[in-house]
Amino acid sequence: MKRCWVSIALILSCAPIALANFTVTFLHTNDLHSHVEPVKIKGVELGGYARQATLIKKFRNESPNPILLNGGDTFQGTLFFNVYLGLADVAFMNQVGYQAMAAGNHEFDRGPKVLADFARLAAFPILAANLDVSSDPDLKGLIKPSTIITVGTERIGVVGAVTPDLMDISSPGDNVKLKDLIPSLQQAIDDLKKQGIDKIVMVSHCGFGLEREVAQKLHGLDVIVGGHSHTLLGSTPLPGDIKGSGKYPTVVKNADGDTALVLQAWEWGKVFGKIEVTFDDQGRVTKWSDDQPIAVTADIAEDPIVKAMVSALKKPIEDLSNKEVGRTELDIPRNGPGRQGPMADMITDAMLEATKTMGSVVAFMNAGGVRSALNAGTITYGDAISVQPFNNTLVLIDLTGEEIMKALASGVLYVSKGSSNKAGGEITIAGAPLDKARVYRCTFNSFVAGGGDGLTVVRDAQGKRTDTGLLDIDAFIEYIKTHTPLKPKGEGRG
Repeated sequence: MKRCWVSIALILSCAPIALANFTVTFLHTNDLHSHVEPVKIKGVELGGYARQATLIKKFRNESPNPILLNGGDTFQGTLFFNVYLGLADVAFMNQVGYQAMAAGNHEFDRGPKVLADFARLAAFPILAANLDVSSDPDLKGLIKPSTIITVGTERIGVVGAVTPDLMDISSPGDNVKLKDLIPSLQQAIDDLKKQGIDKIVMVSHCGFGLEREVAQKLHGLDVIVGGHSHTLLGSTPLPGDIKGSGKYPTVVKNADGDTALVLQAWEWGKVFGKIEVTFDDQGRVTKWSDDQPIAVTADIAEDPIVKAMVSALKKPIEDLSNKEVGRTELDIPRNGPGRQGPMADMITDAMLEATKTMGSVVAFMNAGGVRSALNAGTITYGDAISVQPFNNTLVLIDLTGEEIMKALASGVLYVSKGSSNKAGGEITIAGAPLDKARVYRCTFNSFVAGGGDGLTVVRDAQGKRTDTGLLDIDAFIEYIKTHTPLKPKGEGRG
């Protein structure tokens, strides 16, 4: 009988082979807020969908195993949203090939049906594992806990999350239910693991602080592509010497003690996120590139297809600027700094009306933010924009009465109805004398919230802070529509 010798090499060749390290390039944005066109920061143009498209095409061609993700809040913020209700944005996102998006709170601002219209047209899934939409007739089946993306030879699991504040800061309706965040996310991850997927990414709209906490509490999570807090990370050179609020990526340890990376890309597409992440054969993060978010500047060529799309979409926007939104029976003067008049009354009242359902009791406006007057007669969108031209968002901040006193003493701030700050008089907030020890939920525009006009007291306040994403101009226009015809009379609040 002839003995058959089997070589060690042959035995090894028949054994299961461990996969080599695998690198994925994460391309990402968040909080685009319908900023189809570029914006100007300190006179420098940033953003715009056509320039983002150029970067996406470039990195998709050059980078290993690219995946394009979005951290939510595509809705709300410009006239493009007012006119198209997200359909302009989904056309762009389909064109450039987004592969998954977190559901953001602003996606629910116009109710479930508007989001459902967007989701049905999207060529990518919208994700939120901590939402139950099974009882909503519009959204049922359209928001999923997770998805699987195949890239190269590997499958990447992607789970989604929306802010636990959703019910307080948007309008999801009675049929949308919020689930406990950590258990629902862990369940979604475990379900993917059972399918043999060992590389898990989360697209999140929870905010940078909570995203860091979540990353540390979850087993099996590798990367978070975040949003909601509009956080700028990294050391990207930006106009006005704007600095990041942390490292890109921010590195934490997940519940297994393994490395997890937390990413965000500021807001409005002003920067574009790109990072290469290498996983070992067990799906653990082992290394990453030192790329920083890319400033989307005017020297980046505009993609011709997307540029043409934007030009076509812009025509109705231009027509909208001439559309009537209301009337005023009297001239409404701009008023000089230091004296609150009827225009400032209107603006602060509009800010409060837009945020009172979120718990705000008073709104404050910087004197320099009132930019124009309104003449008696018809008020158009263009007229309203001339009064509030900055596209500031409305920010909720919890301040103590003492902090409010310091803020009022350090700059000229106009106040909303029911409050007053008269020279030499008692300060009243929400119809009662100011209580230094009480905590008040206040509404500011994002300029003041960031310390503009020297209001560092507001910038440095440690109370809860939420950027609602609502634009001051949208709040102002809604106020005009609701109260037309206007009959403004200065109340002498300050």
